[in-house]
Amino acid sequence: QVQLVESGGGLVQPGGSLRLSCAASGSIVRIVDMAWYRQVPGKQRVMVATITSGGRTNYADSAFGRFTISRDNAKNTVDLQMNSLKPEDTAVYYCNADIFRMGSVLPRAYWGQGTQVTVSS
Repeated sequence: QVQLVESGGGLVQPGGSLRLSCAASGSIVRIVDMAWYRQVPGKQRVMVATITSGGRTNYADSAFGRFTISRDNAKNTVDLQMNSLKPEDTAVYYCNADIFRMGSVLPRAYWGQGTQVTVSS
């Protein structure tokens, strides 16, 4: 089995920073793309940032210049450094990864349980 576990969420004031982490564990052979998504109640889940196994990144317009996604392939982790946070960044943040499991021919998408980020005074 494969699990993704997010951590690092919490309450922060506008302009502050948070660093989210996601650790993948289980019968993992290789992790391909990894990403961070976020969702507000009643709204669609949207992509925040993605990173390929080679380290190429992509950001939503709302995150570009403020957020940085990074990964450690040796540790099977992906982080999201969030700076200059705004109230509109408030959401549940989810880790996503495409993973080859032992004995599998094709990769499968996995999701973490989510971590709450609240930006408020």
